[in-house]
Amino acid sequence: MSACWLLLAGCAGPSVDSTPGSIQRGEASYYASRYVGQQTASGERLSAQQLTAAHRSLPFGTRVRVTNLDNDRHVIVRINDRGPFTRGRIIDLSPLAARRLGMLRSGTAPVRLEVLSR
Repeated sequence: MSACWLLLAGCAGPSVDSTPGSIQRGEASYYASRYVGQQTASGERLSAQQLTAAHRSLPFGTRVRVTNLDNDRHVIVRINDRGPFTRGRIIDLSPLAARRLGMLRSGTAPVRLEVLSR
């Protein structure tokens, strides 16, 4: 394998298992209101009234159960954007999803993600 190929493979970033039942834990945040109406990476417009989210690598359309580990509330979201790009965060949620998880006041929450379908 050439050094160039190894260099490119190293830039691909971490691989996340997208098979149903796979689990990921980390910190969630949600979109600020100024992003509502803007185009997401999938081409959709961000809606404050839909249960959608951004993830760095899960395929668009993947449905994920997000559980707030502070209060055990959960919501099912559909991945339609890329991000978050803040270190330590694994998912950015729509305002509706964040409200249902009870994290509007804190802005972030420790979460568990479970892939439901691709």
